[in-house]
Amino acid sequence: MISQLEKEITLKYLKTRKNDGFLNIISIFSFIGISLGVAVLIIVMSVMNGFRTELVEKIIGFNSHAVIKPYDKPIDEKLFNNKELNYLSEKFVYSNSGEGVLINKDYTKGLLLRGYLTDDFQKLSIVKNDKFSGNKKIIQSFISIGKELSFNYNIAIGDKILIMSPTGVQTIVGSLPKQETYIVDSIFDSEIADFDSNVAFINLNDLESLFDLKSSERKLEVYLKNPNNIEIAKKKLEKIFDNYYVYTWSDLNKSLFSALKVERNVMFIILSLIIIVAAFNIISGLTIFVKNKTREIAILKSIGVNNTSISKIFFMVGFLIGSIATLFGILLGVLFSFYVENIREFLSNFFNISLFPEEIYFLSKMPSEIDPKSILIIGACSIFITTIVSIYPAIKASRMNTVKALKYE
Repeated sequence: MISQLEKEITLKYLKTRKNDGFLNIISIFSFIGISLGVAVLIIVMSVMNGFRTELVEKIIGFNSHAVIKPYDKPIDEKLFNNKELNYLSEKFVYSNSGEGVLINKDYTKGLLLRGYLTDDFQKLSIVKNDKFSGNKKIIQSFISIGKELSFNYNIAIGDKILIMSPTGVQTIVGSLPKQETYIVDSIFDSEIADFDSNVAFINLNDLESLFDLKSSERKLEVYLKNPNNIEIAKKKLEKIFDNYYVYTWSDLNKSLFSALKVERNVMFIILSLIIIVAAFNIISGLTIFVKNKTREIAILKSIGVNNTSISKIFFMVGFLIGSIATLFGILLGVLFSFYVENIREFLSNFFNISLFPEEIYFLSKMPSEIDPKSILIIGACSIFITTIVSIYPAIKASRMNTVKALKYE
């Protein structure tokens, strides 16, 4: 417990005095350093959380959440009535895919073709997007291409494109690759340039014909009610479809999200050094403070204040500086994170430069997601560091020799 005397003396020492000039400067810089360190950590973590969330939303908006792939026999449709599956999933559709080549007089380009049945294609999120233009039914002999592909190769709705398959067809001159002509019936926009330029949709029956695929080889795409808890959902799906291969959007992008996680952790460690450096200023500040208060410490001891109370007083001075600085940094970081896009727009307009260009990051605005858990961890780490560095000067003050202090002061 802290006595009333200890509280009063601690508050007295926290107040600035004119004769503590250099000491006040150290305290101010310690406060600013810790506050900025905490604020920068929160801002960086919020932006990285926001970037990850935006990336996940775009990926799961274009891809299925989980895919059930058969090995040697078609998927048993009796499993569709499983209660656990209906609880997990929002919808499921049949699909298949193959890699072909887009051929024109002036260019050739590799293309991943995805096949869906007419009714199933309308269920996709990419089709329900406001940026989707054209016919929302993918019927035979028609194709849906991405916005980026349309722009790069000057392809418009109504144009005909030739797709060549690696599958051979026997002719009088030998085996030749299959070629089919499709009419562009719609253009989609996933907001991810890589998808828009390399993926196209055709009717599932057309796909199977083009690549000589069997209907028994069709995959089942599962769209979950909560795609974020993907690892838990995957385990449940593996139990339901125990004779089939199950993979998710997370498995397909594991290297990307692993890199993001590593980068996030490294940034946390590096930026934490700002707080540690600022916290060490508290040690130097308190050490000088103890030296300046030698006479007062000696007087306190001579009137009966014990060593424990002395150490508490100086410990509380350092602890309060660190804690208040942490709270101020949290407030500053949260405010900056909340208005980060407004700040970006202001700086871009004021300095006439492009910050966070859309063509590089494929996002129209700087993302930010404030995570209370991250803020709690950052705040706890900051207070813990300032608590640790406040212990040594406090112990040094309590061990001061009263007789020598009074003699030389």
